[in-house]
Amino acid sequence: MKQSPLFLLFLVSVLFLWSCEAKKTPKSTPMVEVAQDPHSFANRHEVAVTHLNWKAELNFEKQIIRATAGLSLERIQDVKSLILDTRSLLIEAVEDQNGSTLDFSLGEEKEFLGQALNISLLEESDTVYVTYKTMQGADALQWLQVQQTADKTHPFLFTQSQAILARTWIPIQDGPGMRFTYEAEVSVPQGMMALMSAENPTELSENGVYNFQMKQAIPAYLMALAVGNIQFESVGDRTGVYAEPSVLKKAVYEFSEMDQMLAAAEKLYGKYAWERYDLIVLPPSFPFGGMENPRLTFATPTILAGDRSLTSLVAHELAHSWSGNLVTNATWNDFWLNEGFTVYFERRIMEEVYGREYSEMLALLGYQDLKHTIEEFSDSPEDTKLKLKLDGRNPDDGMSDIAYEKGYVFLRFLEETVGRENFDNFLNGYFTKHAFKVMTTEDFKSYLSENLLAKDTTWVKSDDLEEWMYGAGLPDYAPQAQSDKFEKVEAKLELWTSGTPAADLGEMDWTSHEWLHFVRKIPAGISSDQLADLDAAFGFTQSGNSEVLAAWFQHTIRSNYEPAFATLDSFLTNVGRRKFLTPTYSAMKESGQILIAREIYSKARGNYHSVATNTIDELLGLNQP
Repeated sequence: MKQSPLFLLFLVSVLFLWSCEAKKTPKSTPMVEVAQDPHSFANRHEVAVTHLNWKAELNFEKQIIRATAGLSLERIQDVKSLILDTRSLLIEAVEDQNGSTLDFSLGEEKEFLGQALNISLLEESDTVYVTYKTMQGADALQWLQVQQTADKTHPFLFTQSQAILARTWIPIQDGPGMRFTYEAEVSVPQGMMALMSAENPTELSENGVYNFQMKQAIPAYLMALAVGNIQFESVGDRTGVYAEPSVLKKAVYEFSEMDQMLAAAEKLYGKYAWERYDLIVLPPSFPFGGMENPRLTFATPTILAGDRSLTSLVAHELAHSWSGNLVTNATWNDFWLNEGFTVYFERRIMEEVYGREYSEMLALLGYQDLKHTIEEFSDSPEDTKLKLKLDGRNPDDGMSDIAYEKGYVFLRFLEETVGRENFDNFLNGYFTKHAFKVMTTEDFKSYLSENLLAKDTTWVKSDDLEEWMYGAGLPDYAPQAQSDKFEKVEAKLELWTSGTPAADLGEMDWTSHEWLHFVRKIPAGISSDQLADLDAAFGFTQSGNSEVLAAWFQHTIRSNYEPAFATLDSFLTNVGRRKFLTPTYSAMKESGQILIAREIYSKARGNYHSVATNTIDELLGLNQP
C-alpha cells in the first residue's frame, strides 16, 4: 500500500527518536537485581557476564594455568567499561569479538579482594577475551606432587573457589549473586583426566584435551576443576564416583547409596535440576569435608570410614543442589541461607533413608558444635548472628557453625511451630519460585511472612523472627533434638566415671555417632591412665573414623597421653581438612605445646591448601608467605 510523503517523514522521525531513546535505556533487565557485593569490584548492575568460554592449558611443571576467558556480556546500562574481579593474575591481552584490542588497567591491590580489572568497552563489544596466566601459589589452586597423591603415579590439581577464590584462576565477576553459564576446553598432560563442575567425561582422552559444558547458570564460587590419575565407576542411573584407582573401590562401597539419597531429596523438595550427581574423592589435602560443585561434589577421603557412617556429608552436598546452588545467598553476609537450609535438608534426607533416630543423633552432635562455637565467639557476639556483617573482612570468617547449625535450629523451630506438612509445602514453593535466583535475609523474611506465617498469625511473632535472624546467640526457646541412644551412651559413661573399668562396661554395638558422643562427653582433665583404660578397651587411638579420632585428640593432647603422639603426628601430616586441623592445633597451643605444634606444622604445611594454611598460620602466630 502506497504511503504519502508526509506519513513517511513522520515514520522516519518516530524511528529516529525511538533509536535515540533505546541507547539511553538498558538493552534488557538484569537477571536478578542485587546490591553491590562488598566482596566484589564487579559492576554487575551495569553489565553482566552471562556466559564464560574458557580455554586453558595446564603446566604442572611450572604450576600455572595459561588461559583465555571469553566473557559474553549483557549491557544493563549504557556503560563503557567492564569491571572484573582478579587476584594475582598476569593479564596479557584483552580484545573483543571483532579482534579489536581493548584497553585495560588493574586497580589497587586490596587485602582478600585482589584487584579490579577495568576493561574499556567499544560500543560494539558484546564479548571480551582476556588472555592471562595464573601465578604460582594462586590460592584457589593446589598443585600436588606425585608423592602427595594416593597412587603416587601422577601429580594432581584441584581448585577451591569458595568463597572468593575463583578470581585467583579466572578473571570473572566473583560474587554469589552473579550467575553465568560456561563451556571449557582444557588441555592436560596425556594419561590424566580433567573434570569440572559441568558435564564430565568417564574415560581418558587420548590427546589430553577435554571439553565441558555447564548449561545451568552458576556463580563463580561453584567453578571447579580437578585433574589427575582419576577413574570413574557408576553407582546408579544418575550417580557415580571418581577417585584415584587405589581409592575407587572403597569409595564406590562407601557411596553406593547416592541414588537412594537423590530419590529421597527429590521426594522432599522437587526434581533435581542438574541432571547427574557425581562425586570425586580428592587427596587428603582438600581443606573441607565437601564442596557442592554442581554435578561433581568434591569430597575429602576422611569420610571413607569403611562403614558408610559419615555419608551424611554426601547428603549435605546433595542438598546444596537445592539450597545454595539453586537458590543462592545474594552475598556472603547471607551465608546462612545456603548452609542452614542445607543442614536442615541434609537431616531430612538422612531421616528418609536411615530413620528418625539416626537424624536426631546427627542433630544433637550438630547442636554440641553450635554451643561450642557460641562460647568461642563470646568476645565477638556479632559473629553469632545469622545475618552477618562481613564488609571489610574475609568472607571465610563467616563459615562457622553459626550459619550451619544455628540456621538449622531456626528452620527446625519453624517446622515444629507450623507443622511439617505446612513447612514442606512452603519449602517446595520457595525452591520452585526462586530457582536460579538469589536471596537475601530480608527478602526471605518477607517471603516467609507472606507465604507461610500469614496463614496463622499466632504461629511466630515478628519479634521472634528479628531475634533469630539479627540476634546474637540462641533464643531460650530454641528446639533441641532428643536421642534415646545418646542417653544410653551417657549412662555407660557415667558408670565408667564412677569407677567401672572400661573393659567391664559390657558389649556396646554402637554406631559411629554414639561413639563420637561418648568421646565428646569424656570429662575434661582426666588422667593419662584413664585414657589408657579407654584406649585398651575401645582402641580410640587406632580408630578409622576421622571424626572420632579428632575428638579423641582433644583429650590426649590435654592429658599428655604419649601412646597417641605418633598417630597425632601422622594425622596432622596427612589430613588437610580444616575442620580437624583447627581444633587440634588449638588444643596443642592451649596446653602449652605450641612448639611441638609448629614443628609438626612445618613439615605438614606443604600438604595443606591455602584455605587451611591461612587459618593455621594465624593460629600458630606464623607469618609465612
